[in-house]
Amino acid sequence: MAPQRRGAPKGPEGCGAAERGRPNRGHSEPCLVMGVLGSAPGRTVSGSDRGQHGDTLRLTKGVRAPRDVRRKWLRVAVLGACTTLAGLLLWGRLGADEDGIAEVLAGRSEVLPGRFIEVPCSEDYDSQRRFEGCTPRKCGRGVSDAVITRDEARRIRSIAEKGLSLGGSDGGASILDLHSGALSVGKHFVNLYRYFGDKIQNIFSEEDFRLYRNVRQKVQLAIAQAFGISASSLHLTKPTFFSRINSTAARTAHDEYWHAHVDKVTYGSFDYTSLLYLSDYQDDFGGGRFVFMEEGANRTVEPRAGRVSFFTSGSENLHRVEKVHWGTRYAVTIAFTCNPDHGIADPALTPPGGPSAQPR
Repeated sequence: MAPQRRGAPKGPEGCGAAERGRPNRGHSEPCLVMGVLGSAPGRTVSGSDRGQHGDTLRLTKGVRAPRDVRRKWLRVAVLGACTTLAGLLLWGRLGADEDGIAEVLAGRSEVLPGRFIEVPCSEDYDSQRRFEGCTPRKCGRGVSDAVITRDEARRIRSIAEKGLSLGGSDGGASILDLHSGALSVGKHFVNLYRYFGDKIQNIFSEEDFRLYRNVRQKVQLAIAQAFGISASSLHLTKPTFFSRINSTAARTAHDEYWHAHVDKVTYGSFDYTSLLYLSDYQDDFGGGRFVFMEEGANRTVEPRAGRVSFFTSGSENLHRVEKVHWGTRYAVTIAFTCNPDHGIADPALTPPGGPSAQPR
């Protein structure tokens, strides 16, 4: 038999073989990769081949590395965005104060007809004379945006602005007490009725004091209804005052408004405390939220012009005010007692002197 003729050895099938049958169109990178990874088993690789293959591997790694880096950073970016979004959602739901996590009891964007939380009474009321139908047996805290209108708050704020324009603290907290006449001036207090004399008639009007009395009566009625007591059993007590707080550094102890305290301890006559806010959190100022301090999570009230916050004055309502970081925060503290001996009259243009106060 005639010897059979053998054809030329076949190379490995794949894109390398295919390339031999068609012109190069500039897409050789896949073939380089397959040529290296798809060498036939048992094939002897010469030194020149090894050099060529080494160059090919380095080229391939150089091409793939930027893609791997981009994929890695893309995963990191997506994970970071998800983490940030989750944090923002948690912040919006709980908020956070300077002590850590806090639950928002009343947010600035809410308009609350009324919100009340009952808490167990402390023993602070046991050591004082009790007045049945008034001394707290039901304790708690409430917030309402339906007691005072925003227009009334604007007009009340104008009274504070007129009075505080006569003085003001060198530090961040200024006080105006229309009952006692106490006014912050520099590092001290003066009695504005004595200091300015008859000139005070050009600053305030009878309409100002009439509005102040009407607002006090509305707040008094709201407290009585919330705690189930008679409004007539409540008596205005001192100090009741306006506060103006900004970010100026404290100069005296009177400027350090941010310390936690209990009203019943600080002012023994207090049984019920209320605050009427006259400016808006995050619009007029930053920081400055009112914080009820509790184990686990504090509860914050975000000021809103016309918002009334009220609470029993004992240790069950330990609280503080956050430092104001920017802008100016206005509020008025209106306090009530059950003891008629500790009561004070509504302010007039020429009231007697009295003590200073702490802003809240």
